[in-house]
Amino acid sequence: MTRRMLERRGFLERMTALTATAVLAPGSVLARAGARGAPAAVPGWDLPEPGEIQATDPVELTVVEAAALIRRGELSPVDLVRAYLDRIERLDATYRAFNTVTAERALADARRLAGAPGRLPLRGIPLAIKDNFFTAGVPTTANSLIFRDFIPAYDATAWARLGAAGGVLLGKTQMGPLATTAATTPEGVPTTVNAWSPADRRAGPGGSSSGSATAVAGRLAAAATGTQTGGSITSPSNAQGLTGIKPTMGRVSLHGIIPLTYTRDHVGPLARDARDAAVLLQAMAGPDPADPRTLGLPPVPDYVAAVRPDGRAARAVSGGRLRVGVLPGFVDEPEREPEEDVEADDPAARDRTRRERVRGRATAAARRQLLVRLEELGAEIVEIAPPRDWEILTSREFNNVRLPERSEIFLEELRTDVRRFGVSLSPWINGLLLPAAEFVRGQRARLLLLQRVLEEVFTRCDVVMQTEPFPFDMIGLPLIAFPIGFEETSVGVPRPIGTLLGAPPYEEDRLLALVAEYQRTTDWHARRPAEPGTFEAPGGVDRVGEPGAPYRLDVFDVMKLGE
Repeated sequence: MTRRMLERRGFLERMTALTATAVLAPGSVLARAGARGAPAAVPGWDLPEPGEIQATDPVELTVVEAAALIRRGELSPVDLVRAYLDRIERLDATYRAFNTVTAERALADARRLAGAPGRLPLRGIPLAIKDNFFTAGVPTTANSLIFRDFIPAYDATAWARLGAAGGVLLGKTQMGPLATTAATTPEGVPTTVNAWSPADRRAGPGGSSSGSATAVAGRLAAAATGTQTGGSITSPSNAQGLTGIKPTMGRVSLHGIIPLTYTRDHVGPLARDARDAAVLLQAMAGPDPADPRTLGLPPVPDYVAAVRPDGRAARAVSGGRLRVGVLPGFVDEPEREPEEDVEADDPAARDRTRRERVRGRATAAARRQLLVRLEELGAEIVEIAPPRDWEILTSREFNNVRLPERSEIFLEELRTDVRRFGVSLSPWINGLLLPAAEFVRGQRARLLLLQRVLEEVFTRCDVVMQTEPFPFDMIGLPLIAFPIGFEETSVGVPRPIGTLLGAPPYEEDRLLALVAEYQRTTDWHARRPAEPGTFEAPGGVDRVGEPGAPYRLDVFDVMKLGE
């Protein structure tokens, strides 16, 4: 049996054990906040060479480019951090990407790192950290009333490792309350806007890591961290033209991160391209004694080597051409409904239907062009069928069995005062009401789905194109999101089109390698939004891009947006 097959069998066994120990750490989240993780080790790896650097504005530099200039002595960490802080001061009232800005700390760290010895790969790189990551001495609220006054005594392992590599904390980013929706206040008032169209409320910023995505897309941070339980790294990345990766379950420690669903939470980076994503993932990944999910895994791959231009991207494990699986309907355009089928008396419904059709046609065209480009890079496009019982095993019925896990974590808070859950209360109540038999049945279905994906999909291809993060979030397999084009909208603002690529367990390096190769021959990832103020929403479009113009989501809206 090959090493690859052994790793897949081992992952299936691990997910079985993980399901059985979903209540490994019962009790209040706040009560568990005293358990520290292992200290982060200083990494011993170098960044890839950036090639020709064309950007002159420091905030336009990628992580790889900025790190190279700092390493050469051509850019000061202090100047780089100050450039980002100046931009945050000027523009975050529009973008609303941050909960907390740690300006004094960031400048102090930049001064310290300016003279630091050694070759810290992220020395002086300004990062935005999602507000469910513990940050010692800095408020960590998860945009929830439950954590409104919470200040951790230690760092989450993932952030500690980024800091040990030389990363600088610019601040904590906005998010959905307890990571359940796009960024809103606990009462349901949206905060963060999409950096590509800050005045247009219809252009959503993505899932719960939307503050991190807007910070990176709006050039308020060089890169950021996110968490994903149901699309909250990959969805905001696709919505804002970024490259975000959700690694295999257990590849990055969840210690020190406010949980949502024990068996589905993942940690990963949101970055401007695959090289930057590889660098951040390299820093964060690895075993952590404080998180049993990270122990006993295959060694962390060399992600940085994977994104170098050495031709590995289009080769399969066997040495042949890389097989890219495509499920039915991936490049299909939306069917045109008869005009009488659209509510004649509802102008908003007609407008929404029209926009969805235009978006669908643009997405289909971008996907076709993507497949052509991958073939030009040496990949083999393989049409595959979904596994047996795909529609049943990926149905909402089985997806919702995750809810009791989140309710169990917050039992004490649910007993004390349910009002502290704000507008996101309903999933926790639903979790309390789901019968145990349904929960067990759903866990079995998830394991069956994982087994069939490994046996019936990844025996026919090496990576697979995806249209949604589900069910790979559900079964713990890695996903990468990246831009593949732009749609010209009716309001005159380009809107990013992204896609998803999934892989077998522990093969994030293959995803990163292929996307890096694709990005060397395209420029979608290099495009940036216009500055705020250059676009005004036309009449009839709700405005959310300026302070003092919020709108409120009701519970139904939150359920639609939720994890």
